[in-house]
Amino acid sequence: MITSMSNQHIKEIKHLKDRKYRSEKSLCYIEGIRIVYEAILQGIDFSEILVSPELSKSDIIKEIQAKAESNGIPITELSKKVFASISTKDGPQGLAAVIKQKWFSLDEVSILPGSLVALYEVADPGNLGTILRTCDGVGASGVILIGNCTDPYDPTAVRASMGAVFSQKTIKSTVEEFRKWVIENSRVVIGTSDHAQIDYRKGNYVSNTILLMGSERQGIPVDLEKICDDIVSIPMRGSCDSLNLAVATSILLYEIYRNIKEKEKE
Repeated sequence: MITSMSNQHIKEIKHLKDRKYRSEKSLCYIEGIRIVYEAILQGIDFSEILVSPELSKSDIIKEIQAKAESNGIPITELSKKVFASISTKDGPQGLAAVIKQKWFSLDEVSILPGSLVALYEVADPGNLGTILRTCDGVGASGVILIGNCTDPYDPTAVRASMGAVFSQKTIKSTVEEFRKWVIENSRVVIGTSDHAQIDYRKGNYVSNTILLMGSERQGIPVDLEKICDDIVSIPMRGSCDSLNLAVATSILLYEIYRNIKEKEKE
């Protein structure tokens, strides 16, 4: 059991809160019963599971430990004080883990069925996590992060995703890489803009549609608008001219889902 706050391994775990360090190590810190269990179910590659026996009294945690041991996942015990020092929760449950990040390439998702969401420079990790969760909800294949985006392995994004960061494919891309890939694979891209004339309920959605969403501040840049087959908008009746990015993406994803299901019945 690790009982020292100055333990080098504990310092390294704390550093995972920093994006640059996470990227360099290709690791991620996750915490809580549900999120750790979901990672195990999804077959995520674990570096280790962290347990504080003083905090983790529930039978569920014991079951998770047993499953982890049967899967050959290393388990490190921490004192209550040490666990609290690395915790990102107000009321720590005594269960956390360090997992290995998993990224995919555009070529790898070319053959996947289902829709994809492409996000241009999404900045808010909470928005990204919520979008990943909605993608999981509609059975989408994953999310393409274009340009300078926030990190899906940010603790806020992981929490907001409710484990969907493990089930969804995440891809990094530049604007030019994305444009080239879309053209070469003849993918249908539906963009969004508050200035668009097409109501989102009248968009031409197909089974492998790519929903392209712009950044919270700037929207979709002109060079990406050019590759869109349609650009749609969500009607706004009040004084606000747009919705939160995650909310807008959710509305559009479920409209795409509804359209595809209707076409399958025909």
